[in-house]
Amino acid sequence: MKTPRNQWVKSVTLLVMMAVVASCSTLPRAGPNKKEIFAGSVQKEGDAFVISVNDRVTRITAVAPALGFTDEFKNAGQLGSDTIRPGDILSLTIWENVDKPLLGPEGQVAAVLEEVQVDGAGYIFVPYAGRIRAAGNTPESIRRVIVGKLEDQTPDPQVEVRRVAGDGATVSLVGTIGAQGVYPIERPTRTLSAMLAHAGGVTVTPEIAQITVIRGNKQGQVWFQDLYDDPRLDIALRGGDRVLVEEDTRAFTALGATGTQSRVNFTTKDMSAIEALAQVGGLITTSSDPTGVFIFRNEPSEIANQVLGRSDLVGAQRMVYVLDLTKPNGMFVARDFVIRDGDTLYVTEAPFTQWDKTIASLTGALSSVSILSTIVAGSGG
Repeated sequence: MKTPRNQWVKSVTLLVMMAVVASCSTLPRAGPNKKEIFAGSVQKEGDAFVISVNDRVTRITAVAPALGFTDEFKNAGQLGSDTIRPGDILSLTIWENVDKPLLGPEGQVAAVLEEVQVDGAGYIFVPYAGRIRAAGNTPESIRRVIVGKLEDQTPDPQVEVRRVAGDGATVSLVGTIGAQGVYPIERPTRTLSAMLAHAGGVTVTPEIAQITVIRGNKQGQVWFQDLYDDPRLDIALRGGDRVLVEEDTRAFTALGATGTQSRVNFTTKDMSAIEALAQVGGLITTSSDPTGVFIFRNEPSEIANQVLGRSDLVGAQRMVYVLDLTKPNGMFVARDFVIRDGDTLYVTEAPFTQWDKTIASLTGALSSVSILSTIVAGSGG
Protein backbone atom coordinates (compact mmCIF):
# COMPACT_ATOMS: atom_id res chain seq x y z
CA MET A 1 0.00 0.00 0.00
CA LYS A 2 1.37 3.41 -1.00
CA THR A 3 1.95 5.73 1.89
CA PRO A 4 1.92 9.52 1.63
CA ARG A 5 5.60 9.49 2.51
CA ASN A 6 6.49 7.16 -0.39
CA GLN A 7 4.41 9.26 -2.75
CA TRP A 8 6.29 12.34 -1.58
CA VAL A 9 9.66 10.68 -2.25
CA LYS A 10 8.58 9.67 -5.76
CA SER A 11 7.33 13.18 -6.43
CA VAL A 12 10.67 14.63 -5.34
CA THR A 13 12.50 12.14 -7.57
CA LEU A 14 10.40 13.12 -10.57
CA LEU A 15 10.94 16.80 -9.94
CA VAL A 16 14.71 16.32 -9.63
CA MET A 17 14.85 14.37 -12.91
CA MET A 18 12.84 17.06 -14.69
CA ALA A 19 15.11 19.78 -13.29
CA VAL A 20 18.25 17.95 -14.42
CA VAL A 21 16.93 17.42 -17.95
CA ALA A 22 15.80 21.05 -18.15
CA SER A 23 19.26 22.24 -17.09
CA CYS A 24 21.18 20.27 -19.74
CA SER A 25 21.90 23.43 -21.73
CA THR A 26 23.43 25.11 -18.68
CA LEU A 27 25.81 22.34 -17.65
CA PRO A 28 29.48 23.37 -17.31
CA ARG A 29 31.40 23.33 -20.61
CA ALA A 30 34.52 24.81 -22.22
CA GLY A 31 32.61 27.27 -24.40
CA PRO A 32 30.11 27.48 -27.29
CA ASN A 33 29.37 24.41 -29.37
CA LYS A 34 29.47 24.20 -33.15
CA LYS A 35 25.79 24.98 -33.53
CA GLU A 36 26.07 28.14 -31.47
CA ILE A 37 29.13 29.37 -33.38
CA PHE A 38 27.46 28.81 -36.75
CA ALA A 39 24.37 30.61 -35.43
CA GLY A 40 26.49 33.74 -35.01
CA SER A 41 27.50 33.87 -38.67
CA VAL A 42 26.63 36.73 -40.99
CA GLN A 43 24.66 34.26 -43.05
CA LYS A 44 22.38 33.86 -40.02
CA GLU A 45 22.26 37.56 -39.14
CA GLY A 46 25.29 37.39 -36.86
CA ASP A 47 28.39 39.60 -37.01
CA ALA A 48 31.11 37.16 -38.14
CA PHE A 49 31.84 35.28 -41.34
CA VAL A 50 32.16 31.53 -40.70
CA ILE A 51 34.30 29.91 -43.39
CA SER A 52 35.19 26.25 -43.91
CA VAL A 53 38.89 26.05 -44.66
CA ASN A 54 40.00 24.48 -47.94
CA ASP A 55 43.12 24.70 -50.09
CA ARG A 56 41.97 27.97 -51.66
CA VAL A 57 41.43 29.59 -48.25
CA THR A 58 44.84 28.44 -46.99
CA ARG A 59 46.55 30.04 -49.99
CA ILE A 60 44.77 33.37 -49.58
CA THR A 61 45.29 33.60 -45.82
CA ALA A 62 48.92 32.41 -45.78
CA VAL A 63 50.32 35.81 -44.84
CA ALA A 64 53.59 35.77 -42.90
CA PRO A 65 55.11 38.92 -41.36
CA ALA A 66 57.31 40.57 -43.99
CA LEU A 67 60.71 41.50 -42.59
CA GLY A 68 63.71 42.68 -44.53
CA PHE A 69 66.01 45.55 -45.44
CA THR A 70 65.40 48.23 -48.04
CA ASP A 71 67.68 48.57 -51.04
CA GLU A 72 69.41 51.45 -49.28
CA PHE A 73 70.60 49.02 -46.61
CA LYS A 74 71.34 46.13 -48.99
CA ASN A 75 73.24 48.18 -51.56
CA ALA A 76 75.58 49.86 -49.10
CA GLY A 77 79.10 48.61 -49.74
CA GLN A 78 81.39 47.38 -47.03
CA LEU A 79 83.59 49.94 -45.36
CA GLY A 80 87.24 49.62 -46.17
CA SER A 81 88.94 48.41 -43.05
CA ASP A 82 91.83 50.86 -43.67
CA THR A 83 89.75 53.99 -44.28
CA ILE A 84 90.18 56.50 -41.46
CA ARG A 85 87.16 58.46 -40.22
CA PRO A 86 86.68 61.31 -37.73
CA GLY A 87 86.69 59.88 -34.23
CA ASP A 88 89.03 57.01 -35.06
CA ILE A 89 92.11 56.49 -32.94
CA LEU A 90 95.55 55.89 -34.44
CA SER A 91 98.73 54.51 -32.97
CA LEU A 92 102.00 55.92 -34.38
CA THR A 93 105.49 54.46 -34.00
CA ILE A 94 108.43 56.53 -35.35
CA TRP A 95 112.00 55.24 -35.59
CA GLU A 96 114.91 57.66 -36.02
CA ASN A 97 118.44 56.62 -36.97
CA VAL A 98 120.17 59.24 -34.78
CA ASP A 99 121.59 59.47 -31.28
CA LYS A 100 119.46 62.53 -30.42
CA PRO A 101 116.01 61.92 -31.94
CA LEU A 102 113.35 64.58 -32.42
CA LEU A 103 110.64 62.53 -30.77
CA GLY A 104 112.00 61.01 -27.64
CA PRO A 105 114.81 60.99 -25.11
CA GLU A 106 118.42 60.50 -26.13
CA GLY A 107 119.29 56.88 -26.87
CA GLN A 108 115.69 55.78 -27.48
CA VAL A 109 115.29 53.91 -30.73
CA ALA A 110 111.58 54.56 -31.32
CA ALA A 111 108.92 56.99 -30.17
CA VAL A 112 105.40 55.62 -29.69
CA LEU A 113 102.41 57.94 -29.88
CA GLU A 114 99.45 56.02 -28.50
CA GLU A 115 95.79 57.01 -28.96
CA VAL A 116 96.14 59.84 -31.41
CA GLN A 117 92.50 60.68 -32.09
CA VAL A 118 91.24 62.01 -35.41
CA ASP A 119 89.38 65.23 -34.62
CA GLY A 120 85.97 66.23 -35.92
CA ALA A 121 87.53 67.99 -38.90
CA GLY A 122 89.46 64.84 -39.81
CA TYR A 123 92.98 65.88 -38.72
CA ILE A 124 95.65 64.60 -36.34
CA PHE A 125 98.65 66.43 -34.89
CA VAL A 126 102.15 64.92 -35.01
CA PRO A 127 105.03 66.78 -33.35
CA TYR A 128 107.43 68.31 -35.90
CA ALA A 129 105.07 67.22 -38.70
CA GLY A 130 102.11 69.43 -37.78
CA ARG A 131 98.44 68.92 -38.60
CA ILE A 132 97.89 66.12 -41.05
CA ARG A 133 94.70 65.21 -42.87
CA ALA A 134 93.73 61.69 -41.74
CA ALA A 135 90.00 61.24 -42.48
CA GLY A 136 89.39 59.60 -45.83
CA ASN A 137 92.97 58.33 -46.05
CA THR A 138 94.50 54.94 -45.29
CA PRO A 139 97.18 54.31 -42.67
CA GLU A 140 99.67 53.84 -45.50
CA SER A 141 98.94 57.21 -47.07
CA ILE A 142 99.18 58.89 -43.66
CA ARG A 143 102.50 57.13 -43.09
CA ARG A 144 103.92 58.56 -46.32
CA VAL A 145 102.78 62.08 -45.39
CA ILE A 146 104.45 61.88 -41.97
CA VAL A 147 107.66 60.53 -43.49
CA GLY A 148 107.68 63.42 -45.98
CA LYS A 149 107.22 65.96 -43.18
CA LEU A 150 109.98 64.50 -40.97
CA GLU A 151 112.67 63.51 -43.45
CA ASP A 152 113.86 67.11 -43.77
CA GLN A 153 114.47 67.19 -40.00
CA THR A 154 115.79 63.71 -39.28
CA PRO A 155 117.53 61.27 -41.65
CA ASP A 156 115.55 58.35 -43.06
CA PRO A 157 112.69 58.23 -40.51
CA GLN A 158 110.68 55.01 -40.36
CA VAL A 159 106.99 55.36 -39.50
CA GLU A 160 104.26 52.85 -38.68
CA VAL A 161 100.58 53.92 -38.54
CA ARG A 162 97.95 51.57 -37.15
CA ARG A 163 94.23 52.13 -36.83
CA VAL A 164 92.60 51.03 -33.55
CA ALA A 165 89.01 51.20 -32.35
CA GLY A 166 87.51 54.65 -32.24
CA ASP A 167 84.23 56.51 -31.90
CA GLY A 168 83.87 56.99 -35.63
CA ALA A 169 83.58 53.32 -36.56
CA THR A 170 81.59 51.58 -33.85
CA VAL A 171 78.30 49.73 -33.63
CA SER A 172 76.18 49.28 -30.50
CA LEU A 173 74.53 45.90 -29.91
CA VAL A 174 71.77 45.43 -27.32
CA GLY A 175 69.07 42.91 -26.50
CA THR A 176 69.15 39.13 -26.23
CA ILE A 177 72.73 38.74 -27.35
CA GLY A 178 75.78 37.11 -25.82
CA ALA A 179 77.59 40.31 -24.87
CA GLN A 180 75.91 43.69 -25.21
CA GLY A 181 78.19 46.62 -25.88
CA VAL A 182 79.86 48.94 -28.35
CA TYR A 183 82.06 47.23 -30.94
CA PRO A 184 84.46 48.66 -33.53
CA ILE A 185 83.92 47.89 -37.21
CA GLU A 186 87.08 46.02 -38.15
CA ARG A 187 88.05 43.80 -41.05
CA PRO A 188 86.45 40.62 -39.60
CA THR A 189 83.28 42.42 -38.41
CA ARG A 190 82.20 44.59 -41.31
CA THR A 191 78.89 42.73 -41.89
CA LEU A 192 75.87 42.19 -39.66
CA SER A 193 76.26 38.42 -39.24
CA ALA A 194 79.97 38.74 -38.45
CA MET A 195 79.32 41.41 -35.83
CA LEU A 196 76.58 39.31 -34.20
CA ALA A 197 78.94 36.34 -34.04
CA HIS A 198 81.68 38.55 -32.59
CA ALA A 199 79.27 39.64 -29.82
CA GLY A 200 78.49 36.06 -28.81
CA GLY A 201 75.46 35.37 -31.02
CA VAL A 202 71.81 35.46 -30.02
CA THR A 203 70.71 33.97 -26.72
CA VAL A 204 67.13 33.06 -27.72
CA THR A 205 65.89 30.30 -30.00
CA PRO A 206 67.23 31.24 -33.47
CA GLU A 207 63.87 30.45 -35.11
CA ILE A 208 62.16 33.33 -33.28
CA ALA A 209 65.02 35.84 -33.08
CA GLN A 210 64.50 39.18 -34.84
CA ILE A 211 67.30 41.61 -35.71
CA THR A 212 66.62 45.34 -36.05
CA VAL A 213 69.24 47.71 -37.47
CA ILE A 214 68.71 51.43 -36.83
CA ARG A 215 70.74 53.77 -39.03
CA GLY A 216 69.98 57.43 -38.49
CA ASN A 217 66.24 57.90 -38.92
CA LYS A 218 65.83 54.67 -40.90
CA GLN A 219 65.56 51.11 -39.73
CA GLY A 220 65.27 47.60 -41.13
CA GLN A 221 64.31 44.31 -39.53
CA VAL A 222 65.11 40.74 -40.45
CA TRP A 223 64.63 37.23 -39.07
CA PHE A 224 67.87 35.79 -37.72
CA GLN A 225 67.44 32.65 -39.79
CA ASP A 226 66.84 34.64 -42.99
CA LEU A 227 70.06 36.51 -42.36
CA TYR A 228 71.97 33.28 -42.96
CA ASP A 229 69.66 31.81 -45.59
CA ASP A 230 69.85 34.88 -47.85
CA PRO A 231 73.32 36.47 -48.25
CA ARG A 232 71.72 39.66 -49.61
CA LEU A 233 70.36 40.38 -46.13
CA ASP A 234 73.82 40.27 -44.54
CA ILE A 235 74.24 44.01 -44.87
CA ALA A 236 77.43 46.03 -44.45
CA LEU A 237 77.55 48.01 -41.21
CA ARG A 238 78.13 51.73 -40.78
CA GLY A 239 79.58 53.65 -37.89
CA GLY A 240 76.82 54.63 -35.49
CA ASP A 241 74.53 51.72 -36.38
CA ARG A 242 72.41 50.41 -33.52
CA VAL A 243 71.54 46.72 -33.58
CA LEU A 244 68.70 45.35 -31.46
CA VAL A 245 68.22 41.60 -30.99
CA GLU A 246 64.88 40.53 -29.53
CA GLU A 247 62.59 37.54 -29.25
CA ASP A 248 59.48 37.32 -31.42
CA THR A 249 56.54 38.71 -29.42
CA ARG A 250 53.74 37.16 -31.49
CA ALA A 251 51.26 34.89 -29.69
CA PHE A 252 47.90 33.17 -30.07
CA THR A 253 45.26 32.19 -27.51
CA ALA A 254 44.16 28.57 -27.06
CA LEU A 255 40.72 27.83 -25.58
CA GLY A 256 38.21 25.00 -25.37
CA ALA A 257 38.92 21.28 -25.39
CA THR A 258 42.70 21.50 -25.76
CA GLY A 259 45.54 20.37 -23.55
CA THR A 260 46.27 23.95 -22.48
CA GLN A 261 44.08 27.02 -22.26
CA SER A 262 46.33 30.06 -22.27
CA ARG A 263 48.13 32.67 -24.33
CA VAL A 264 50.88 30.87 -26.23
CA ASN A 265 54.00 32.42 -27.78
CA PHE A 266 55.09 31.43 -31.26
CA THR A 267 57.99 28.98 -31.35
CA THR A 268 58.65 29.21 -35.09
CA LYS A 269 58.66 31.95 -37.70
CA ASP A 270 55.73 30.34 -39.54
CA MET A 271 53.21 28.38 -37.45
CA SER A 272 50.45 26.18 -38.87
CA ALA A 273 47.21 25.16 -37.18
CA ILE A 274 48.58 21.64 -36.67
CA GLU A 275 51.71 23.02 -34.99
CA ALA A 276 49.59 25.30 -32.80
CA LEU A 277 47.46 22.35 -31.67
CA ALA A 278 50.57 20.30 -30.95
CA GLN A 279 52.08 23.16 -28.95
CA VAL A 280 49.08 23.26 -26.59
CA GLY A 281 49.00 19.50 -26.06
CA GLY A 282 46.71 18.54 -28.94
CA LEU A 283 43.07 17.54 -28.72
CA ILE A 284 41.68 15.95 -25.58
CA THR A 285 40.79 12.41 -26.63
CA THR A 286 37.91 12.12 -24.15
CA SER A 287 36.12 15.36 -25.04
CA SER A 288 37.42 17.17 -28.15
CA ASP A 289 35.47 17.33 -31.40
CA PRO A 290 37.94 17.00 -34.34
CA THR A 291 35.27 18.39 -36.67
CA GLY A 292 35.07 21.62 -34.67
CA VAL A 293 38.48 23.32 -34.68
CA PHE A 294 37.93 27.07 -35.03
CA ILE A 295 40.30 30.01 -35.59
CA PHE A 296 38.86 33.43 -34.69
CA ARG A 297 40.57 36.38 -36.37
CA ASN A 298 40.09 40.02 -37.33
CA GLU A 299 40.98 39.80 -41.02
CA PRO A 300 42.06 42.81 -43.13
CA SER A 301 39.47 43.69 -45.75
CA GLU A 302 41.90 42.89 -48.59
CA ILE A 303 42.12 39.26 -47.52
CA ALA A 304 38.49 38.99 -46.37
CA ASN A 305 37.25 40.14 -49.79
CA GLN A 306 39.37 37.51 -51.53
CA VAL A 307 38.22 34.72 -49.20
CA LEU A 308 34.55 35.62 -49.62
CA GLY A 309 34.74 36.48 -53.33
CA ARG A 310 33.60 40.03 -52.68
CA SER A 311 34.93 43.55 -53.15
CA ASP A 312 32.62 45.66 -50.99
CA LEU A 313 34.00 44.97 -47.50
CA VAL A 314 35.82 47.85 -45.81
CA GLY A 315 37.94 47.61 -42.67
CA ALA A 316 38.86 44.57 -40.59
CA GLN A 317 36.29 41.78 -40.67
CA ARG A 318 35.47 39.20 -38.00
CA MET A 319 36.29 35.84 -39.53
CA VAL A 320 35.82 32.38 -38.05
CA TYR A 321 37.73 29.66 -39.91
CA VAL A 322 36.54 26.07 -39.43
CA LEU A 323 38.85 23.06 -39.69
CA ASP A 324 37.48 19.52 -39.91
CA LEU A 325 40.33 17.13 -39.12
CA THR A 326 38.20 14.08 -40.00
CA LYS A 327 37.98 14.91 -43.70
CA PRO A 328 40.30 12.98 -46.08
CA ASN A 329 42.53 16.04 -46.51
CA GLY A 330 41.68 17.63 -43.17
CA MET A 331 45.12 17.14 -41.65
CA PHE A 332 46.83 18.51 -44.77
CA VAL A 333 44.61 21.60 -44.78
CA ALA A 334 45.32 22.19 -41.08
CA ARG A 335 49.04 21.76 -41.78
CA ASP A 336 48.88 24.45 -44.49
CA PHE A 337 46.67 26.94 -42.62
CA VAL A 338 48.90 29.66 -41.16
CA ILE A 339 48.25 30.94 -37.62
CA ARG A 340 48.83 34.67 -37.19
CA ASP A 341 49.54 36.99 -34.28
CA GLY A 342 46.45 37.56 -32.12
CA ASP A 343 44.50 34.52 -33.39
CA THR A 344 42.23 32.59 -31.03
CA LEU A 345 42.32 28.81 -31.47
CA TYR A 346 39.17 27.19 -30.09
CA VAL A 347 38.25 23.49 -30.07
CA THR A 348 34.64 22.52 -29.35
CA GLU A 349 33.61 19.61 -27.19
CA ALA A 350 32.19 16.49 -28.81
CA PRO A 351 28.36 16.22 -28.63
CA PHE A 352 28.48 13.15 -26.42
CA THR A 353 30.40 15.10 -23.78
CA GLN A 354 27.31 17.05 -22.79
CA TRP A 355 25.30 13.82 -22.71
CA ASP A 356 27.88 12.27 -20.39
CA LYS A 357 27.63 15.31 -18.14
CA THR A 358 23.84 15.03 -18.18
CA ILE A 359 23.96 11.34 -17.23
CA ALA A 360 26.49 12.10 -14.48
CA SER A 361 24.27 14.88 -13.12
CA LEU A 362 21.19 12.65 -13.28
CA THR A 363 22.99 9.76 -11.58
CA GLY A 364 24.21 12.07 -8.86
CA ALA A 365 20.71 13.48 -8.35
CA LEU A 366 19.11 10.02 -8.13
CA SER A 367 21.75 8.95 -5.67
CA SER A 368 20.90 11.95 -3.50
CA VAL A 369 17.16 11.14 -3.72
CA SER A 370 17.87 7.50 -2.81
CA ILE A 371 19.75 8.64 0.27
CA LEU A 372 16.87 10.98 1.13
CA SER A 373 14.35 8.16 0.67
CA THR A 374 16.36 5.92 2.96
CA ILE A 375 16.44 8.63 5.61
CA VAL A 376 12.70 9.25 5.29
CA ALA A 377 11.90 5.53 5.45
CA GLY A 378 14.11 5.11 8.49
CA SER A 379 12.46 7.98 10.29
CA GLY A 380 9.07 6.36 9.67
CA GLY A 381 10.11 3.44 11.73
